[in-house]
Amino acid sequence: MRCLLIKTIATVTFLVCNASFAQNDSINSQSDSINLAVLKEYKEKSIKDEKQRVADSLQKSELERQLLQLKTTDNLQKSELLDELKKIEEQEQKRIDAKKAHIDAMRNSAKGFPVIGILNDTLFTIYSKIGASSAKERATNINKKIKILYDDDFFQADSIQTVKSENDIDIVYHEMILMSISENDAIWYNETIEEVAENFKTTLKTSIVNAKKENSLLKTLSRLGLVVLVLVLAWLFIWLIRKGYAKLLDYIALKKEDWLKDLSIKDYTFLTADQEMKVIGTTVNALRWLTYATLFYITLPIVFSIFPFSRNWANTLFELIWSPFKSLLLAVWHYLPNLFSILVIVVVMKYLIRFVRYVFKEIESKKLTINGFHPDWAMPTFSIVKFLLYAFMLVLIFPYLPGSDSNIFKGVSVFIGVLFSLGSSSAIANMVAGLVITYMRPFKIGDRIKIGDVSGDIVEKNLLVTRVKTVKNEIVTIPNSSVLTGNTTNYSIEAADKGLIVHTTITLGYDIPWRDVHEALIEAALKTDMILQDPKPFVYQTSLDDFYVSYQINAYTNEASRQGLIYSNLHQNIQDVCNEKGIEILSPHYRAARDGNMTTIPAQYLPKDYKAPDFNINIKKPS
Repeated sequence: MRCLLIKTIATVTFLVCNASFAQNDSINSQSDSINLAVLKEYKEKSIKDEKQRVADSLQKSELERQLLQLKTTDNLQKSELLDELKKIEEQEQKRIDAKKAHIDAMRNSAKGFPVIGILNDTLFTIYSKIGASSAKERATNINKKIKILYDDDFFQADSIQTVKSENDIDIVYHEMILMSISENDAIWYNETIEEVAENFKTTLKTSIVNAKKENSLLKTLSRLGLVVLVLVLAWLFIWLIRKGYAKLLDYIALKKEDWLKDLSIKDYTFLTADQEMKVIGTTVNALRWLTYATLFYITLPIVFSIFPFSRNWANTLFELIWSPFKSLLLAVWHYLPNLFSILVIVVVMKYLIRFVRYVFKEIESKKLTINGFHPDWAMPTFSIVKFLLYAFMLVLIFPYLPGSDSNIFKGVSVFIGVLFSLGSSSAIANMVAGLVITYMRPFKIGDRIKIGDVSGDIVEKNLLVTRVKTVKNEIVTIPNSSVLTGNTTNYSIEAADKGLIVHTTITLGYDIPWRDVHEALIEAALKTDMILQDPKPFVYQTSLDDFYVSYQINAYTNEASRQGLIYSNLHQNIQDVCNEKGIEILSPHYRAARDGNMTTIPAQYLPKDYKAPDFNINIKKPS
């Protein structure tokens, strides 16, 4: 039963840990290759030192044997042997010092191979080889022997002993040599060989004893009970939170009328009571899930800490969750200097744009005059300068943006630029046309113009379009590219100073004296409102047609935007004056037979005794 439980736990451990260990295999293998390269150099030097040490040891033994064989009277030879022994000891000390110095130089770059206990904990690390066994092979062999001792049901911890050999100290269990400690091992740990052997022996003994205690059947059952208890408590807390959440929402809904009111300013309502209730519900729900996450964060480490083999799982899992947030926070922290640089650039550019706006406002209000620069150019030019300043600001900010030097960021920037260029070609054409129109100054806001077949007053002009309000209160939007490529007639540009000439044409028969017609038309024009008395209206005879003469009356006005009313009044006055002067407007296609027919002049303009003429019939008798 115990073996089956242990095997099951080991299987679960393998399945859970395999995913995380697999991710680190490539990194570990790369690190191991670097360590092997560093240790290989050290091993080659150690082999040479070991050969020298064996030779010195044999020579030292031979000298000591010779000393023992000398007689007490051979002082001269004895002194020579002692000198040689002293030289060998000095060489031995130099060799040890050189080895220490070399190992100290390798401490920061070389990493040994760990000896892993049954509970997956690192007991100690092997750095050096012994004989033909490398440090990695030594660590692997020690791990296997620890497993053998752990599986021994009759294991006796006190049977692990240290046995000193000629140059090394062995840690043995009965007849099994668990490991050997050499002089190199002692140097790596900055201790004597005896201290290192005793520490390793104690560590091995303690590790196996603790593993047997931790994996005992009774201990396993008690841990399972603790897991069940923790899970039951966690479920109880979740049940209480769920019940409390429902009761809290019911209580808030009950107090809704007393607590929640519409948030309004004058006639605008920001939030109604129902919307506030939804916000509160969403907030409470978020707090509930935050509580669940906190409970999970507390429960999971407790559950994993109960079993020795799973105590590192919680750290691994939370590292997977916390690592992105940690990376984000660190990235924000490291990005703060660049962020401050961006803020400084933005603030400086903000106040520079304010200063430029102030200058162009002064030009627009005609407080500041520049020869050749018209006031109505001020704000369009400011828009261009502001755009250029913002573009320059973006150029300065770009190197400080996170990831600006990455190929992905550059690729996305180019892609967006291409999309913008392809999708906004017509918009850019209108913008360029708007700039050209601004500096051409063909019209300004309020001017009465005619663009193509559209006549009206300019109500808006920007970089993209021009908007015209017709006399029928229709707003017509015209793209600037169309304005630039077409003809524009401006009625207002000369009206204020020189006056706009309004003109209309009537046609009258040849039977009417032209001087009478001129007098009548000028009189009609002078009676019309908004027609200037000076310069005086004048008449052109534009054509002599088959049945009539074309007379064009021309008059000056300053009200270019009220042409419709002026023309209407002018036409009325022409009719009235012509009728008063007895001038019949019969053309261009009006025909009248005079005999027996009334005149076309309205009755109020005729004498009271006016009668239609009789028919004249002339009969000529043949001779």
